[in-house]
Amino acid sequence: MGRAWAVLIAGVIGLVASLTLTVEKIRLLADPGYVPSCNLNPVLSCGPVMATPQASVFGFPNPLMGIVAFTVVAVTGVLAVAKIELPRWYWFGLTLGTLAGAGFVHWLIFQSLYRIGAVCPYCMVVWAVTMALLVVFAGFARRPDAQRFISQHLHRWRWTLVALWFIALFLLIFLRFQDYWLTLF
Repeated sequence: MGRAWAVLIAGVIGLVASLTLTVEKIRLLADPGYVPSCNLNPVLSCGPVMATPQASVFGFPNPLMGIVAFTVVAVTGVLAVAKIELPRWYWFGLTLGTLAGAGFVHWLIFQSLYRIGAVCPYCMVVWAVTMALLVVFAGFARRPDAQRFISQHLHRWRWTLVALWFIALFLLIFLRFQDYWLTLF
């Protein structure tokens, strides 16, 4: 039951972040002088990120994909909380879709850090939710009778791996922008 609530909560958080990014993008398009609410400092700043081609990879703002994807996740969470049994193929499909989303997230992380030179706080929420959902969905899709050595160890250490991912991401952000962070002290 805890995993069901995790799916619902993560879906809602991702949906709110995607909706907020979409609204901010629309306001920025309507008024080029608009300063997005997520422009916190020179490093944590959505405005410069939204103005790049990477923010609209498929010809429309990336957060629109998030709205669709996180709506599916939130509805899945509602169904899971209501204890409606979903087939394993459904969870497997969500896992594959989230794996594709995680790949896209990693490309966006690289672009933000090393091409754009700024990170968007709302985008970072989407990154975090995507990685957590990947682990949860993989847990739902995993066959309980799987006896493979690698599968067992990945499952056992899944949250440790996610924690290490977060630590690595924070280190990358710190190292990439260390000149700015050190001026704050």
